[in-house]
Amino acid sequence: MDTLFLVGLSIIMGFAGGKLFKKLKFPSVVGYLIMGIILGPSLLNILELPVVENMDIISDFALGIVAFSIGTSLRIAVMRNLGAGVFTIILGESFGAFILVAAAVYLLTKKMYLALVFGALAPASAPAGTWVVLQEYRAKGPLTNTILAVVGLDDGLAIFIYAFAAAIAKVLIVGGHTLSFKQMILTPVAGILSAILMGGVIGLILISLLRKLQDKKDYFILSLGAIVLCTGLSKMFDLSLILSNMILGMVMANTYLITSKRASEVIENITPPVYVMFFVLAGAHLQIKLLLGMGVLGIVYIIGRTLGLISGAFIGASIAKADENIRKYLGFAILSQAGVAIGLALLISKEFGPLGEAGKQVALLAINTIAATTIFFEVVGPFTTKYAITKAGEAGRKK
Repeated sequence: MDTLFLVGLSIIMGFAGGKLFKKLKFPSVVGYLIMGIILGPSLLNILELPVVENMDIISDFALGIVAFSIGTSLRIAVMRNLGAGVFTIILGESFGAFILVAAAVYLLTKKMYLALVFGALAPASAPAGTWVVLQEYRAKGPLTNTILAVVGLDDGLAIFIYAFAAAIAKVLIVGGHTLSFKQMILTPVAGILSAILMGGVIGLILISLLRKLQDKKDYFILSLGAIVLCTGLSKMFDLSLILSNMILGMVMANTYLITSKRASEVIENITPPVYVMFFVLAGAHLQIKLLLGMGVLGIVYIIGRTLGLISGAFIGASIAKADENIRKYLGFAILSQAGVAIGLALLISKEFGPLGEAGKQVALLAINTIAATTIFFEVVGPFTTKYAITKAGEAGRKK
């Protein structure tokens, strides 16, 4: 079938699925994923696997936009006002999830590279789903403010964790189990610094150009061009396209606020159909026939991530001497997981697929397990967020 026909069909079917599941009180992203499963190899096979893989350019484009959007929200002034305690909490919940999932997966599989990859997927959250619940129940208070700060910032840390973990996992697959200092530290650091430098340079150039312009069309063209350029260069030089685009957004947000806001606004105009297509393709990657064989891994991931986030948030909040409600309930409010986790899983599929049989196994396990567990967390997450704000006495307050 013609590629453009499949793109149009996927957007329309994904849109319909999102509306249907929204009426059923589920997040729209679940509908997008389900439609991807229906259209994919598992059922109708309209989106055949080779076709889906040939459409990866759409996934790369969407990943660039997601990372750019995260970067534009990471303004230094806002982060400074939140205080150091919030960053302690973010470190606690992120590394709590990473450590527990990595340990659990290693105990199950005895494969360190697999443990590192799945551990790196665990910290990412889903700000959109959490925000909808807080708005719906008019939540207000210390816990609510902390939730918003955490889900807005921990995806950035998740990307950094992934960059290190993935680099080490690749070395373990390709170079054996004996790691030198260069392989374990210098190689990942060089890759991260290169992505940061590239995103920063493109961001500064973009800002200097946008300052001279006023037309929204010009903002749209240059901003979109910068994201695509940054994404393409990242792929050319085997760098993290998520990290480089996040830095691009951060540089814009912290260099010239008015310009970055205008650029973000015009980019947001094209994100809905791109996100729909992104999640439909993610669902199409899911092969239901393989889920039974990966059921134990999925359960281990769910348990490890849940316990890691709850315990890590409690430890981080305790160290920061945060409010009791924050210590007790924050972990329950940040369980939702969607865009960034699926994006990283798709990135794993691209980066690890060419690394022989072990790499292909990692890619297959990551995309199938994360696609399945994301549905679980997207369904359960809103309920646990409601539980957290209700127990804390912050639900139902007038704004």
